Amino acid sequence: MSLNDTLSNALSNILRDEKLGRPESTIKPSSKVIKKVLDIMNENRYVGNFEETKNAKGCILKLNLLGNINKCGVIKPRYKVKKDQFEKFEERYLLARDMGILIVSTPAGIITHTEAKKKKIGGRLLAYCY
Repeated sequence: MSLNDTLSNALSNILRDEKLGRPESTIKPSSKVIKKVLDIMNENRYVGNFEETKNAKGCILKLNLLGNINKCGVIKPRYKVKKDQFEKFEERYLLARDMGILIVSTPAGIITHTEAKKKKIGGRLLAYCY
């Protein structure tokens, strides 16, 4: 298992544990980006709360699963999106309009595509979840 993309590994672990019906998922290593993505997924009720524990090798996140994820993953390559181009990527990565979220890295921080549309800013696509 390659650790080149920690966000991709984290989301694939979450999806695997979700499909197996586990009540929680363990994510290691953790990073600020992973924590922010999990915060956004928590705000949108895809996952529960998570807690961080530190050991000698680094930080480990224990995430409570709610059973609300059908599919999630990273978007590679990390496409640049202008403020009026979100429709194209919603059609490509999400099942239907207003079903699911695209997670975008913007100058205003990591936010969902709906917030980016409201703020009229673009950015780079990181991940999707529905």
